[in-house]
Amino acid sequence: METGAGRLEELALAPLRRTRRGYYLVLLGLLVIVGVGVFAYSRQLAGGLAVTGMAPTENKIMWGLYITNFVFFIGISHAGTLISAILRVSKADWRTPVTRMAEFITVVALMVGALFPIIDLGRPDRMLNVIRYGRFQSPILWDLFAISTYLFGSFVYLYLPLIPDLATCRDRLHDNISAPRRWFYRTFSAGWRGAPDQRRILAMALVLMMIVIIPVAVSVHTVVSWIFAMTLRTGWNSTMFGAYFVAGAIFSGTATLIVVMAILRRTNHLEAYITQKQFVYLGYLMAALGMVMVYFNLSEFVTAGYKLEEGEPVYLNQVFTGTFAPIYWFYIFGGLLLPALIVLMPWTRNVAGVLVAAVFVDIAMWLERYIIVVATLRVPQMPYNDLATYAPTWVEVAITAGAFALFAFLIMVFVKIVPVISIWEVSEQLEQEQGQPAIDALPFPAAQPAGGS
Repeated sequence: METGAGRLEELALAPLRRTRRGYYLVLLGLLVIVGVGVFAYSRQLAGGLAVTGMAPTENKIMWGLYITNFVFFIGISHAGTLISAILRVSKADWRTPVTRMAEFITVVALMVGALFPIIDLGRPDRMLNVIRYGRFQSPILWDLFAISTYLFGSFVYLYLPLIPDLATCRDRLHDNISAPRRWFYRTFSAGWRGAPDQRRILAMALVLMMIVIIPVAVSVHTVVSWIFAMTLRTGWNSTMFGAYFVAGAIFSGTATLIVVMAILRRTNHLEAYITQKQFVYLGYLMAALGMVMVYFNLSEFVTAGYKLEEGEPVYLNQVFTGTFAPIYWFYIFGGLLLPALIVLMPWTRNVAGVLVAAVFVDIAMWLERYIIVVATLRVPQMPYNDLATYAPTWVEVAITAGAFALFAFLIMVFVKIVPVISIWEVSEQLEQEQGQPAIDALPFPAAQPAGGS
């Protein structure tokens, strides 16, 4: 284990061999928050949506925190597919230590985000009505198909590059793990020995998935935007929502990847492989996307304000100067302009600076989704109606907190099962850069027999 590849393997497999007490304490804390969320959902099942701020009474809005969370989680899921796939296609060498994290963020975010439409229904059995009686003219049905396809494709895209590393775990961890984990690694490594035919098939499969997953990811958030844009409601009736939502998804997905990357880098001692270079390059991407979001906001509100169709003055007043003004201006200055300045200034262009910028982006993008959902629905449909009211109850807040805790919990469990960085890809990169063989870090030495470990 004297080569760089050997040290990489030892470092990447260390969290899978042993677990510290702090890990279990954090896991327990997250489970408590998830449990509070489950309890709150049980109250909603018993009392219906009447226990939420969306109570079915006069002058109440129909969507709130639940749909805000749905759009947010589906958005950050683009961290894996678009960022990872585009970087793979472009052969950017610096991306190899971070693609694994991006890919499992996608899967976990989709799993959590897909729960919210069911939660928002009040009665989960109504989800079956979408399948049994759904109309193909409805964007909600399109969303069901798009997210299902995206989730399946993301699982495949996560699993394929995992196969060599699962074989590494199978061969290196055999004596240090339980029987169920040995079975898991043996089964899902799919008999990988690193034979030339296996390498060729894996490379072809990855190329195919890269080609497929990019348009699927773009279509998913486009369809999510159409749930709003296919209506005549003030604030949603826009032809640019598809591109706007996709850009926002990549923007928030990049920020989430930076935050998760910083945490796992610190807790798993991966500073030698996830360096400032990865943070700065992702920061550049985030800053560029922030400027794209500034353009979309300017274009959206200039066209709406110039025409001032019926209802637009009410909507624009509450966003710019009214109830939602503090949130909106924080989104613009704190979530779009400030992160770009942090990344572009040389004295803040470092790991800490990019991390702070990413946190601001994630907070601001959640608030932006909240404005899109709630501020629009408050605008009266009839001139004699007042502005609708909405204030989330403890049930909605608890379920939202439980969802974010579930997101963190699933990531923590995942990184205890598989290596957090792709050992075989980083090892191959080390071999190319340093001219040293990475064979001791790979799970497929040529002389290894075809039998079990």
